[in-house]
Amino acid sequence: MNDKMTSYSAKSPDDLLDERNVLFVIYPDIVLLDLVGPLQVFSHARKNARPPAAYKTFVVSAEGGQTKTNTVLQIGSDPLADWFDRHRNTEIHTLIVIGGDGANAAAADKPFIEQIKVLAARSTRVCSVCSGALVLAAAGLLDGRRAVTHWEDCAQLARQYPAVNVEVDPIYIKDGHIWTSAGITAGIDMALAIVEEDLGKPAAIEMARSLVTPMVRSGGQSQFSGELDRQARDTEGRFARLHEWVRDNLQDPIMVDDMADQCGMSSRNFSRKYTDAMGVSPAKAVEAIRVDAARDLLATSDLGIKGIAVKCGFQDDERMRRAFLRVLRVAPSEYRRQFQLS
Repeated sequence: MNDKMTSYSAKSPDDLLDERNVLFVIYPDIVLLDLVGPLQVFSHARKNARPPAAYKTFVVSAEGGQTKTNTVLQIGSDPLADWFDRHRNTEIHTLIVIGGDGANAAAADKPFIEQIKVLAARSTRVCSVCSGALVLAAAGLLDGRRAVTHWEDCAQLARQYPAVNVEVDPIYIKDGHIWTSAGITAGIDMALAIVEEDLGKPAAIEMARSLVTPMVRSGGQSQFSGELDRQARDTEGRFARLHEWVRDNLQDPIMVDDMADQCGMSSRNFSRKYTDAMGVSPAKAVEAIRVDAARDLLATSDLGIKGIAVKCGFQDDERMRRAFLRVLRVAPSEYRRQFQLS
C-alpha cells in the first residue's frame, strides 16, 4: 500500500487554467465517509462529462503523514505547513473541513484553528462536513451565519457557539460563501450542489449517476428519513406490516379504524399504543407516508401533480400542497423542479 492516499489530478495547474483546487482538512479520528464521499465527487466531476477533471484535490492535516480514521484505514495527507510555504501562492477554490470524533480536540487546538482562519481567508468557498462545523465555529467563521451539522451535534454547536444560527433539519446550508452539511452522506449532497453551482446541473446529475445516487438533493430537504425514523422507533417491528399495508393502499381513504383493524385492536387502544410508540398520531403517520410516496413520483415519473395527489390519496393537489409544506416546507411543484431526474 502506498504511504499516501492523497488524490491528485494528472495535470498540473499550469495545464488547466480554470482548475479549481479543493483542499480537504483532516485530523485524527475523522469519519472516513465524511472525507471519501465528497472527495470522490470532486475527484471525478467533469464539465460536459468530458476530461479533464474540473477540480484538483488535496488532503492535508496538521502534521501530514498517516492520519487515523474511525475505521481500520488510515489516510495519507500532506502537512498544512505546505500551504504556508511551497503552496503559499496557490489559490484555494474550496476549503472543506471534515467531521469526526476528533472534531472537539481539533476545535480546541489553537495553532490548528489559526491555520484554518488563514486558509479560509485565502479560499473562495469554505465548507464543513458533519461535525467539521465545530472547527469552523471555533475559528469564528460561522458567527452570525446559518449553519447545520449532524443532528447529534446540533445542540453542542448551538451551546458552545451561541453566535451561530444553528438549524437542525437541513442536509446542508449555504450562507454566502460558507457551506455546512449534516452528517456523513450529506457531505456528498453538498459536494454535488457545489458541482452544480460551479459546472451546471447536467454535470451534477452525471456525477450522481456515476455514484448511483438516487437523486441530487437540495439543502432544503430534511436530514431525517421518515421511513428510517419509523423503523428506528418501531424496533420490534410491531407496526411494520401496518406501514406496508398503508403504502399498498394509499389511493384509498385510510381511517384510524382501518389501521386498528389491521392490528387487531380497538381504535382507542390502537391510537394510544401507536402514538406512544411512534411519537406521532396515526393520521400524521399516514400523511407522512403519503408525502414520501408523492416525493418519489415527483422525482421519478412524468405524472402530473394532480394525478400524483390522487394516486397517493390526497384527493386533490391543494391538500397535497398543504401536506408538503407541513412535512417538507416546500411545495410539490418546487420539489419537482429541484429533484426530478431526466
